[in-house]
Amino acid sequence: MITAGPLSMQLSAFPRPPSPGAPMRWQQLWRQAIRDPQVLLDRLGLEAATLGVSQAALAQFALRVPEGFVARMRAGDPADPLLRQVLPINDEMQAVPGFSFDAVGDGAAKKATGVIQKYRGRALLVATGSCAINCRYCFRRHFDYGAENAAKGGWQEAVAAIAADPDIDEVILSGGDPLSLATHKLAELTDALRRIPHLRRLRLHTRLPIVLPERVDDELLAWLHGLPWPLAIVVHANHANEFDTGVDAAMARLRGTGAQLLNQAVLLRGVNDSIEALQALSERSFAAGVLPYYLHQLDRVEGVAHFEVDDARAKALIAGLTARLSGYLVPKLVRELPGDPSKRPV
Repeated sequence: MITAGPLSMQLSAFPRPPSPGAPMRWQQLWRQAIRDPQVLLDRLGLEAATLGVSQAALAQFALRVPEGFVARMRAGDPADPLLRQVLPINDEMQAVPGFSFDAVGDGAAKKATGVIQKYRGRALLVATGSCAINCRYCFRRHFDYGAENAAKGGWQEAVAAIAADPDIDEVILSGGDPLSLATHKLAELTDALRRIPHLRRLRLHTRLPIVLPERVDDELLAWLHGLPWPLAIVVHANHANEFDTGVDAAMARLRGTGAQLLNQAVLLRGVNDSIEALQALSERSFAAGVLPYYLHQLDRVEGVAHFEVDDARAKALIAGLTARLSGYLVPKLVRELPGDPSKRPV
C-alpha cells in the first residue's frame, strides 16, 4: 500500500506567507486536497449509499483528490468519469482470480533500492511514493514505497546502480509522482545523474500537471530548462474532461522548456470505454499540445477488476478510433506483462 513520507520531504517550505490576493502555491493546494468521501460527494450533491462507497476500500487505499480536479466533475452525476477514478467503492474489496498485489513484476525487476529495470537501455527510478491524487486503478497501490524509495540516502544507491551499467542510456523518473517532490529535491537527483556519462535521455512520468497544474511554477520550469538531456514528459489523462484552461496553460509552459509532451491513458470501464470518449481524449490532449502515446490495458492489480475492459472490446475501440482519426492521434494499445522485453501490443 502507498505510504507517503512526511510532507517536509515532499513539499517546499514557504519563505513567507503569500500576499493577500496572490494565487495559492501548489503546496497549499496539495494540502487542501479532499480526503473524505462524504465531503467529496457533498460537493457534487450525491449520496454515498447509492454509489456503494466503502470504508474498507478507503482504509486500504486512501482518498486524495485536489479541489481543482473536483471542480471538473459534473455535479449530480454519479457516473461522472472523473469521480469514478477516485471514489473508493465496494467493488474494490471483491477477490477476483488473476488479480495480484504485483501485477507487473516490479519486485522481480528490482535493480537497487528504488530502481526497477525491465527493458534494455532504460531504468525506472521510484522517486517517491506520494501523489497529488490517488487513482483507484493504480497498479502500485500495494507497492512498498517505504522500503523501495530511491531518495533514501540522498539517492546514492540508485545513482550508483545506474552509473555501474553503461547499457542504461535513459532514466525514467516515476513513483508515486516525481513532481510531488520539492523542486530542490529533484535538482539534487539530476545533479547526481549529470555525472553519469552514458545517460542520453531523461523521461518524467507525472500526473500532477493534469490534476494540479499549479505545480508547473517558475522554479520547476527553471529546473527543466537547465537539464542537459533531451526530455520527454509523459502526462496521464484518461478523459477529455480532465483538461481545462489551467491544464492548457501548464502544458504550454512545459512545452516552452523544449520537452516532448506525451499522454498515456488507461482503458477503464465506465470512464473512457467508448469510441466517443477516446476520440475526445485524443483530440483534447492534442489541442493542449500533448501527443497521444499509450492506451494501457488495465494492470491486473488486486482491487481494480471492476475497471477491466476485455481485449476484444479494446481492439474494437481502437479500430473505431483508427477509422475516425489521423494516425498520430491514435494511441498504441498495449499491455505490460512480467518478463516481457517491452510493452506488448494488444
